[in-house]
Amino acid sequence: MVRSARERVPLKIGAEARRASGMRAEQVLAPVTEVPDDLVELGYIGDAYGIRGWIKVQPHTGDGEGLLSADCWYFRRPGESAYTKANVLHSRGHSGTVVAQLRGSENRTSAEALKGLQVWVPRSAFPSAGEDEFYWVDLIGAQVTNLQDESLGKVVGLLDNGVHTVLRVVYDIPATDGNPAKTAERLIPFVGQYVQTVDTEAGRIVADWGLDY
Repeated sequence: MVRSARERVPLKIGAEARRASGMRAEQVLAPVTEVPDDLVELGYIGDAYGIRGWIKVQPHTGDGEGLLSADCWYFRRPGESAYTKANVLHSRGHSGTVVAQLRGSENRTSAEALKGLQVWVPRSAFPSAGEDEFYWVDLIGAQVTNLQDESLGKVVGLLDNGVHTVLRVVYDIPATDGNPAKTAERLIPFVGQYVQTVDTEAGRIVADWGLDY
């Protein structure tokens, strides 16, 4: 028997509504008791993407380095200590973010339940960098000195100005007469003209950069 559209539509909507209402973050995320000791926080889930259960991840640095190479992501709510995890079915870069579908996330409702989660990936899941290539996460925290072995500060982040990467280096300014101690920031282009050596294992960068630049 051929049913009319009027008969068919309410049944379809009702079934989808019942399915969506039952989807929770717990049905997508699996609890874990042990986590890799090299987890790196790479971003957070900012929103759902589309209607088929995809999520949009806002990376902290770069273009989602590490996220696209890992087939399992770990998650944590801000302020909490417990981790969960989920397998990644699909992922790709999208306008400065990473969009992905996790196993078990099949509609927008289930994706929206994941908003706000921090996303962590084992550093060992990153593909090997080429010669003279470095991951942003490996540069953050490095101590920077100049050719005179004077301390320039510590790398707290990186910027991409469209031409090259720039190191954000924070340093302390001691108190002087009438002025309290404070911190300031140097922006050092991450190019061979200025950056002489990078030792990620030692967490040290040597740059041709003056204290008064």
